[in-house]
Amino acid sequence: MEQEDHELLLPLVEEENICLPLPVNVVSKYWNVELPMAEAIETAKKYAGFNGSILIEGIESAERHGLMCKIVHSSLNELKKIIDSGIPPIVILPGIPEVTQHASIITGYNDEEKTILHYIQTGNQEGEMQEGAIPEDIFQQEWSEEGKLLIIIAPQDILSSIKLENDSFDKSNRLCFESERQNILKNYSEALNSLNQAIELNPNNSTALHLLGTIMNEQKSSECIKFYEKCLEINNRSYLTYNGLGNFYLKTNNFEKAENCYTKAIEINPKRSAKIYKNRAYIREKQNKNNDAKDDLKSYLKYFPKAPDRGIIEQAIREI
Repeated sequence: MEQEDHELLLPLVEEENICLPLPVNVVSKYWNVELPMAEAIETAKKYAGFNGSILIEGIESAERHGLMCKIVHSSLNELKKIIDSGIPPIVILPGIPEVTQHASIITGYNDEEKTILHYIQTGNQEGEMQEGAIPEDIFQQEWSEEGKLLIIIAPQDILSSIKLENDSFDKSNRLCFESERQNILKNYSEALNSLNQAIELNPNNSTALHLLGTIMNEQKSSECIKFYEKCLEINNRSYLTYNGLGNFYLKTNNFEKAENCYTKAIEINPKRSAKIYKNRAYIREKQNKNNDAKDDLKSYLKYFPKAPDRGIIEQAIREI
């Protein structure tokens, strides 16, 4: 485990599976722990048809093979301290367009250049790990959209040696990841139970509040509003919460509120999702804001150039 300045050298890993996500596999190998891919492949059979990553499965695999895990809402200062302790943290960030979220390993930082370094899966010509640098302020903005969630996987003695700001809420955060697994498995009552437990342990867990609001939204329950609004009181940069609230108001034909929520989400991150522009265009057309609707449809195609409905949207732009 070499460390130079504020950078960690991680192994170059290509193997991953929905139940052994790349970040978990890389960090485990960093600690010289080999997680069996065969085990992950077998576990993945119960998630047939699911295309994303199930982080809790990877975390539990790491724990079964001798590592420990903590999941916390963190801060930039704490992130840097963790790196300087020789631990590569995993953070949850907004996904690329039309992907909700993704987990990324932070390999270091550069205070002089004000950048945060990310692990890149592809190595250079010498087969060495590459890093992607992102400006610190942009990283902060994007990380805050996900409540600054951070996952630490390390041997017990090392993990026990560091003091985390929100260590006491680890169980509450873990229940959020558990609820997502149950949701994928369509065990909705179990998912709901996990989130209720998470909020009981930490009433200010913005992640749990958002996820609970999302389940209520899917059930077309107006109860989702109070959970979404409580989440936004704690984290007013939660893009997904504004988007979810907008979706609920759209379904209930409350166009003005839906437009306001979509607009706030877009102000937070205008490039995160193309679909939000199409939704707002529909609302604006219903309110006879035709020029604004046309602009939104153009933005939809800008951020989703290979949209399957491109022809229909182009025709709509001409006709509005």
